Formats: sequence, C-alpha cells, structure tokens
Amino acid sequence: MILSRRKLHTKEFAEELAEDIITSNSFWVDARIRFFQNRMAVASCIILSLIVLFAMFGGFFAQWSNEEIDWAVLGKVKTEGMPSIASGHYFGVDELGRDLYARVVQGSQVSLTVGVVASIFALMSGATWGAIAGYYGKRWDTYILGASQITTAIPYIIFFVVWQAFFGRSTSQLIIVMILVNWSAGLFIVRGQVMMLKQKEFIDAARLMGQSDFQIIRRHILPNMLGIVVIYASLTIPEVIMFESIVSFLGVGIQEPATSWGKLISEGARTMQFGTLWQFAFPATVFALTQISLYYIGDGLRDALDPKDR
Repeated sequence: MILSRRKLHTKEFAEELAEDIITSNSFWVDARIRFFQNRMAVASCIILSLIVLFAMFGGFFAQWSNEEIDWAVLGKVKTEGMPSIASGHYFGVDELGRDLYARVVQGSQVSLTVGVVASIFALMSGATWGAIAGYYGKRWDTYILGASQITTAIPYIIFFVVWQAFFGRSTSQLIIVMILVNWSAGLFIVRGQVMMLKQKEFIDAARLMGQSDFQIIRRHILPNMLGIVVIYASLTIPEVIMFESIVSFLGVGIQEPATSWGKLISEGARTMQFGTLWQFAFPATVFALTQISLYYIGDGLRDALDPKDR
C-alpha cells in the first residue's frame, strides 16, 4: 500500500515536471512565433545581418586598403574622387584620397565590435549588481545605487578625455571606457524584478533545501531575468554605438589610422560644403540603418517576450 502511494506521488510529480517543461518550452516557441510575425523586426534582422556580413567580409571586395592613398585623385577629390566601380572606389575617396569603401568597412568593424562587446559586459555587470541590490537590499542597495548615481553624474565626455590622458586612445581602451560608463545598464530594472522574484515560493523552497544566496541568485533568479536582459541588450547596443559615434565625432574616440562610423561622419560633415556629399552619405546611411534595425529588433523582442505590454 505504501509502495503504491509512493509510485502515485512519483507519477504525479513526473507529470507536473513534464507539464512545467512543456509550458517553459511553449513560451519560447510562442515568443519565436510572435517575433517572426513582426514584419519590421524580421526585416530589421535581415538588414542588420547584411551589415554584419559587410563588416566581416566586405574587405575581401575592396581594391584599395583603408590606409592607401590614391595619388591620382589627391587634390581633385571633388571632380575625380566620386564613387566609381571602374576606379575601384565604390564609395569614392575621402579628402586625403583614401578609399572610402575600405574605411567604411573598417569603421563598421570597430563600431559594431565596441557596441556589442561593451554592451554585453556592461549588461552582465548591471544585471549582477542589480540582482545583488534587489536580493540583499539595505546597505548593498544603498551602496550600489549610490555608485550608479555617481557614475551617471559624471559627464562621459570628461571621463573619456581623462581616461585617454592616462591610457591613450585605442579600440580596447574605448571598450573599457564604454563598459565603465555603462556598467549600470539594466541595473534598476533587474533590481526591481529581483525584489519581486525573491518573494516567490520557489525561492523559499530553494532556501529550505539549503542552497546559499549565491546559488539562489545564479540558479533561480538570474535565469528568470533572461527575457528582460535580452530585451535590454537590444536597446543597450544601439545606445553604446551612439555613444561611441558621438565621442568619435567630437574627436575624443578612435585615433587614426583606425576609424569608426562617428569619425567618418565627422570627416564627411566637415567636407560637405566642398561638394563631396558621398563622404558623409555612405557612413551615415550604414550607421542609421544599424540604429533603426536594432531599435525595431528590440521592439519586436519586447512584444514577443512580454506580450502583456503590447
């Protein structure tokens, strides 16, 4: 009799577990279906994929390197430096006679690398500290929120200038500065969600099972924040790319011979008055398409993962 009851309880537990797994899987399946029903999000994914492929493999189609000067058009950029397939300058040349196509490829590599890498590490930092602040509260909450407010109060341009004065200007240094400036990305939204989650029954059950606070945060709280983190990542990446473009536009970002979208746009805007519109148009178009695509993808992810907010 006791054995049959144990079998019954085991069977009921297995059925409940299977139901939970099916429910969990169906959520992600439904989210994927909702996302692909969003035409603008799907179109944005295609456009962004093409831009990423351009950054990765566009250099194989360049007939000039990004540092090579075409002496034949130097000083005659307005008349002979226009976009031309015959000359091999698909996007024309810049004011120094360098191939703009190769430089846009290089700028895409730099801007996308900075945006993606800095955003991922900044979000990991913000999510972790937000989980700690929301879970422990009290002093931890005060210290972490205070550090976030101090960071926000410092103008990021000044931070860039001071950092570069000590460590120089390079892509790796730019990524580090971007992480430091945006380390609290997602902190407040994760903190609020954790404060709600820690009151749930499964957290109490984990405590009764003897799991430590670190294990509870790592195994139960952070995985439940995956959807929110994914949504916030799609919004943080374009913000970081915009930050990088702004500081490069102002001349405190990437240093020659490297370049980025912001630096190319700055150079193009400076020479537009001389009739060389292509120097501004091509990098600005790639930059704008990337930003618009990322925002539409973020909007699609938000609708797919949290349909109640639609």
